[in-house]
Amino acid sequence: MSAASDAEGVQILTPEWPAPPGVRAAFTLRAGGVSAAPFDSLNVGAHVGDEAAAVTENRRRVRSQLRLAQEPTWMEQVHGIDVLDLDVQRAAAGRAADAAVTRRAGPVCAVQVADCLPVLLAARDGSAVGAAHAGWRGLAAGVLETTVRALAVEPRCLIAWLGPGIGQAHFEVGDEVRQAFLAHDALAAAAFAPNSRGRWQCDLAGLARRRLAALGVAADFGGNWCTYADTSRFFSYRRDGRCGRMAALIWRDE
Repeated sequence: MSAASDAEGVQILTPEWPAPPGVRAAFTLRAGGVSAAPFDSLNVGAHVGDEAAAVTENRRRVRSQLRLAQEPTWMEQVHGIDVLDLDVQRAAAGRAADAAVTRRAGPVCAVQVADCLPVLLAARDGSAVGAAHAGWRGLAAGVLETTVRALAVEPRCLIAWLGPGIGQAHFEVGDEVRQAFLAHDALAAAAFAPNSRGRWQCDLAGLARRRLAALGVAADFGGNWCTYADTSRFFSYRRDGRCGRMAALIWRDE
């Protein structure tokens, strides 16, 4: 994954995956914005307690850096499985959902994260793209399944990119989280390692890969970055509590 910045210092990571022509994707880092601590500095989340004017400016900088023709659709994420179809729900900004899809050029699918796993999806022929917010609750409930279904593309014709999320070494969970996944897939036990406190270290990216493979999405990329471990590049709610949000974005060029 390669990094780039504009004259204002906005830091963007570009996924390294075989995206088809006309499909673009990006992941924002925490540097290059105007927000003050603890949201320093490129916070794009309007729901975390940051100054509204700072969030607006940060989003403008992201839009300028990526040369977006439209404002990304910023959803109210609720750790659920609902998907916004931006081709139908054009006034979708602020709607409660945890994924978005489009088949048109212009609309920008976006999910905000600060430990939860962002998953971007694209049809191999570039005809459809989507983004899903896959924290453990949404992942266990089926957010990837609903997103793939909404894309209306044969799963074998999709590719997926897993963005930065909390790594297994830092993601301690209780038995209720493990059981939520095992109820769906007994072999998901491989993604949970017991620790000395009688709890579990959870491999969120590994769980996402299992879900994608079960759907028939055989080509997945990324998923190797830990938001908790890298304080300079990533926000992490588990590490810091009050913090900003990053964004994973995908769209089709006009």
